[in-house]
Amino acid sequence: MTIHVFVLHLVRATARRENAQGLLQDAKDIGGFDGEIWPAVDGSALSDTDLEGALGVERFEPSYPFTLKTGEIGCFLSHRQIWAEMQTRDEDAALIIEDDADIDAASFSKAVDLAKQHIQTLGYIQFQTRPPKGHAHLIDTVGEARLVVPRQAGLRTTAQMVSKATARHLLDRSVAFDRPVDTFVQSHWHTGLRPAIIYPSGIQDIADRLDGSTIQSGKKPLMEKLGRELSRKRYRSAVARLSRQSMAPSEGGLKDGA
Repeated sequence: MTIHVFVLHLVRATARRENAQGLLQDAKDIGGFDGEIWPAVDGSALSDTDLEGALGVERFEPSYPFTLKTGEIGCFLSHRQIWAEMQTRDEDAALIIEDDADIDAASFSKAVDLAKQHIQTLGYIQFQTRPPKGHAHLIDTVGEARLVVPRQAGLRTTAQMVSKATARHLLDRSVAFDRPVDTFVQSHWHTGLRPAIIYPSGIQDIADRLDGSTIQSGKKPLMEKLGRELSRKRYRSAVARLSRQSMAPSEGGLKDGA
C-alpha cells in the first residue's frame, strides 16, 4: 500500500514554513512516506463570489450556529483540494498534516503502524492531539497507542490518514458546506462514516508556539462571547444526540450504500 503525505501550509504564514518543511522530513524519516508541501487556500484572498460559491445553507442537522470565518472556509477548501488531488494519483491513501503540528518520533511511529494496517477498512483515521471521550469501540493497539472508533467523533484536523475511496466520498458530500471541515467530518450521521482515532498519536498542536491560529479571530465582547457559548452548548448537545442515533457503523468504515 502506498501513502502520500500532504503538509498543508498557508504561504503567507512565513513563521510556519520551517516547521512545515520539518514535518515533511519527519514523515519521511519516521514513516518512510514521500510527500509535498501543499499550498493551503487563503480564505482572506477569496472573492465574495468564491466564498458564496463554496457555502450552503443548513446542509444537515443540526444547523451550525456560527458564521464561517474566511480562514475556516479556506481550510475546508484546502482539504477538498487534497481529496480531489488524491483521485488523480495512484496512491492508496494520504496522510494530511497541518503546518502547526509537531511530531514525537516514538509515538508517531506506533500510530503510523496502526493506521497503515487499518486505513483501507476504516477509511478515515485521526491522529488526535487529545484522548477520545465517552464510549468507543476498540479496534487495535500498538504499545500505548490505541485505535478506537468513538461514538462521538473528535474534532481537529491537525493530522489524519484518509483512504482514496473515503476522500472521494467526502468530496462528493461536501460540494457545498456550512461548517468547518472538522465539524463536517464529525457529522457521521450525515456522511455515513464514523471517523477512527489514534491516541496517543505522536501529534501535537503547536500553533501558539509558532504564530497563533491562522483561523481564529481576536477577543469578542462579553455578551457576544456568552451568546456564543450558549449556542455552542446547544450544538454540542445535538451532536451528542445524533451521534447516539447515527446509522454509521460503530466499528468504523463507510455505511453500505453511502
